[in-house]
Amino acid sequence: MPKVLVVDDSLSVRKVVQRALESKRIEVLSAASGSEAMDQIAREAPDLIVCDVIMPDMDGYQICDFVKNHPTLGHTPVLLISGIVNSTVLERAAKVRSDDVMRKPFAADELLHRIESLLPAAGRPAVAAAPAPAAVPAPTASAAAPAPERRAPQPERPAPVAEPAAIVASTPEPGANLKALLTGVADLAGVSLTALIDREGALMEVAGGLLPEAELAGALAACLVEATEGVGGALTQGRLQSVILEYDSGVVLLNAVGTGAMLAVVLGDPAVLGKVRYHVKKALPDLVRAV
Repeated sequence: MPKVLVVDDSLSVRKVVQRALESKRIEVLSAASGSEAMDQIAREAPDLIVCDVIMPDMDGYQICDFVKNHPTLGHTPVLLISGIVNSTVLERAAKVRSDDVMRKPFAADELLHRIESLLPAAGRPAVAAAPAPAAVPAPTASAAAPAPERRAPQPERPAPVAEPAAIVASTPEPGANLKALLTGVADLAGVSLTALIDREGALMEVAGGLLPEAELAGALAACLVEATEGVGGALTQGRLQSVILEYDSGVVLLNAVGTGAMLAVVLGDPAVLGKVRYHVKKALPDLVRAV
């Protein structure tokens, strides 16, 4: 099983990456700082490293440079992720020999595609081959089949009554019902999209019709929520619970999901806002547990 090290100071980003990779039978290691990443690299020798460019103690360029100049790990692919990908970022990434650069926020499918293309062939998840059927020895002419033994007929016994099988409810894994919870809101009349976004703007899960600029909208929504929380803090109003944005073509509802994520609901019909808010409040405890 290949090992991928994810280096990001955002817990939400690390969770998104972990959920996406573990579904593909990839072992995920994580680090929240550059120094922690250095320890993991030396101890675990990962097959690939996904690293944020901006870190609290050292940046992703320094980590990439360390890996590429390592005497035994210099062949390890490094995928840098950044909220801004421009000529300066690409130039610095090329200077430290990064294998690829991906913009944040990103979708899980795009991340999987990049990682699978960068993983060494020896480290990619192998598809298990179907076991060959066991060979059945052909009967030989010299081996005469024994005559069947005649037995006295036995009285028929009544068939035993089958006991009903016990029904055991399986416990879903954390996050397993996240898509179902979002779909429950997305299926409401008047709702065109629901998305779970971390506080840095990365898309964690989406249900409904994905808009062309959903990832950019997620990043902008994260900035808006951060600024709105600052206003509430300055006015001593406590933590932000929700934000309602009214536009020409509809309404966007943003709801806090714990401390690390938010739920965005896009409504095409403002008349259903009250009903949607009711259903969102009912789903919030389950969303917090799933995240």
